Amino acid sequence: MRYFLTLAYRGTRYAGWQSQPDAPSVQETLEQALATILRHPVAVTGCGRTDTGVHARYYVAHIDTENALPSTFLYSLNSVLPPDIAVYAVAPVQLAAHARFDAFERSYEYRITLRKDPFVAETDWIYPRGRQLDLEKMQATAALFPQYSEFFPFCKTHSGVDSYACMLTRSEWLAEPEEHRLTFHITSNRFLRGMVRLIVGACIQAGNGQFSAEEVRRALESQTPLKKNLSVPPQGLALTAVKYPYAF
Repeated sequence: MRYFLTLAYRGTRYAGWQSQPDAPSVQETLEQALATILRHPVAVTGCGRTDTGVHARYYVAHIDTENALPSTFLYSLNSVLPPDIAVYAVAPVQLAAHARFDAFERSYEYRITLRKDPFVAETDWIYPRGRQLDLEKMQATAALFPQYSEFFPFCKTHSGVDSYACMLTRSEWLAEPEEHRLTFHITSNRFLRGMVRLIVGACIQAGNGQFSAEEVRRALESQTPLKKNLSVPPQGLALTAVKYPYAF
């Protein structure tokens, strides 16, 4: 039987989702917990990778088992998982359903807190100088990205991908003055390695006058890197939604 798991995690102490030979990962931690409660090894397939220190407020994975899961599965699994990983739901699906390959849309958000706040230090980028950013210029820069389909300038080097094509449907900043926060929202069918953090960095650089939205446009037109890329810190980034062509 195949099951979809819906979960969330705070990625602060993990080297990303994918298992690593010499560093803790979310995938490995989840597989160890599943092996503990089900008493046999269980491979977990995730909807995608997240980098070191990046979070997921909504994440989907699938597992295969020979027998139906017990009614106490969620309670037992969460009782052995560490506090920074939580599984919210489990649902049986068709054997052909795939957590990664069937996902057709993913959304991320990047949070910038504009004052020192000890309660969000692990989940937001605390950037008091952000109060001086020109939000209009940031918004103009963000609006460029859905107009293009290739994103070589916004992919980390040596990523080993065959294609730089992505179909963006959302790229915008929202100001939350009561929370002293700026939040960037982005949605696409897929993302390249480091792409969101580089896009946010370009918006920040446009907002502080390092370069203009027109320079970003030229980089996208020519598919050449900006003169100086900024990759913002990982802790402000979180996966927030994953969509499938079926309900579960």
